[in-house]
Amino acid sequence: MALPKPHGPEGKLKPLLLNGDAREAEIKRAQALPKVYMSTRETSDVLMLGIGAFTPLNGFMKKDDYTGCVFDLKLTDGTMWPMPVTLSITGAEKDAAGIAVGSDVALIDKESGELYATMKVEDIYTYDKEAECKEVFTTLDAEGHPGVASVMSQGEYNLGGPIKVLNEGKYPKKYPKYYLYPEEARKLFESKGWSNVVAFQTRNPMHRSHEYLCKFAMESGLVDGCFIHAIVGNLKPGDIPGEVRTKCYEVLVENYFPQEFIALGVYPMEMRYGGPREALLHAVFRQNWGCRYLIVGRDHAGVGDYYGPFDAQTIFKKLWPGALELEPMLIAWTFYCYKCQSMASQRTCPHTGPEDRCVVSGTKFRRMMQDGEPIPIEFGRPEVMEILREYYQTAEKVEIKKGAYEDIPGTKK
Repeated sequence: MALPKPHGPEGKLKPLLLNGDAREAEIKRAQALPKVYMSTRETSDVLMLGIGAFTPLNGFMKKDDYTGCVFDLKLTDGTMWPMPVTLSITGAEKDAAGIAVGSDVALIDKESGELYATMKVEDIYTYDKEAECKEVFTTLDAEGHPGVASVMSQGEYNLGGPIKVLNEGKYPKKYPKYYLYPEEARKLFESKGWSNVVAFQTRNPMHRSHEYLCKFAMESGLVDGCFIHAIVGNLKPGDIPGEVRTKCYEVLVENYFPQEFIALGVYPMEMRYGGPREALLHAVFRQNWGCRYLIVGRDHAGVGDYYGPFDAQTIFKKLWPGALELEPMLIAWTFYCYKCQSMASQRTCPHTGPEDRCVVSGTKFRRMMQDGEPIPIEFGRPEVMEILREYYQTAEKVEIKKGAYEDIPGTKK
C-alpha cells in the first residue's frame, strides 16, 4: 500500500521554494519591488507554503477562497481547508507603497527585516475580522485568545495571490536533523517500509500521557510507525522553546521507543490555538507529510477554556466524504492510575478519586522544577524531566509566564 496522496485535487505536493539560479534571479528582482512587511504568523505561513506543507495552496488566499474557508471549510474548487492563510496590510501601507491589483511585491519579515518571498498581487479585499474570529476561533476575546489577538491586530485589507519563496529562515540550521520537508518525510517513511503512519502533534515536551498516546496508536495494529511531529515556530509567552523541547523529544525517542517504529520531525508553523479548526489544519498538512492517521486526544490545539476537551474530535465527524484521505485516531484522556498500576484512560479506568491518578498542574510543575523537587516517575521520564529542570532553573531568573505545560491532563485550563 502506498502513502496517502497529498491534499487537493491534483494529489501532488506543491512546494513554492525556489532554488539555484531561479532563486538568485528572483532575489535580485525583489530589490526594486514595493515592500510588504509580514507578521511572524505570516512569515511562518510563507515557510509552510515554501516546503509544500500547505499544498494545494499556491500563495495567500484571494477573497473567494478566504470566504469559503472561513464560512464553509472549502476553497472555491471544493477542497476542504479549515483556517485562513492570509496576508494583511493597512490602507496607509497599501497607498504609500502604491500597491494595486497586478503589482509585484517583496514580502519582508517585520521582525528581522529579511526578504522571504515575492508575490503577484491578484486580489485586494476588505474582510470582517470579527466574523472570522467567531467562525474560526468561536470567540472574540482578544485579551485571552492569542489567535483572536493576532487577527484583530491585522490590517484592514488582505492581499491575495501566488508567491515565490526565497528564504527558509533559521530552521534548517537550527534543526538540521529533524527539519523535514513533506517530500523528505515521505522518502523516510518509504525507506522504513511504512505506508500507514500515525502523526502525533505536539507543542510541549512529552510526558507519560503523551508517550502513551503514541504507543497506544502503535499497538493498534493499524499503523507501521509513528511520526512525532513538533511545532517549533513562534508560540505564546510561557511555552517552552523549540530547541529545549527537541532535546526532550530526542531522549524520549532514544530511550523509550523502538527505533524501527518511530520517527521525529519539526516544522516551522506558528500556532494559532484554534482548537477544532486547527486540528483539521494539522490533519491537512500531516496528509501532505505522508501520514494516514493523526492522533487527536484531549483539547487538541486548544488554549484556555475556549473549547470543550473533545471538540477537536467531533469536528472531524462534520466533514463530508472525501474531504480528507487522512483519518483521525480519536483517543480519550489518558493518565497514570495508581490503583491500576499502569497508564489508563477515562474509558478503561474506573478509579476517579484525586488520589488515584497522577496529575501535576502546570503551576505546580513549574514550581517543582524551579525548586528542584522530584517529579513523580509516573508523570514524566527522568531524562526528560532533567532537561526541563535545567531549563526552568535557568529561566526562573526571568519571568515564567502562565502557559507552559497548560495542557497537562487534569490541570485547570
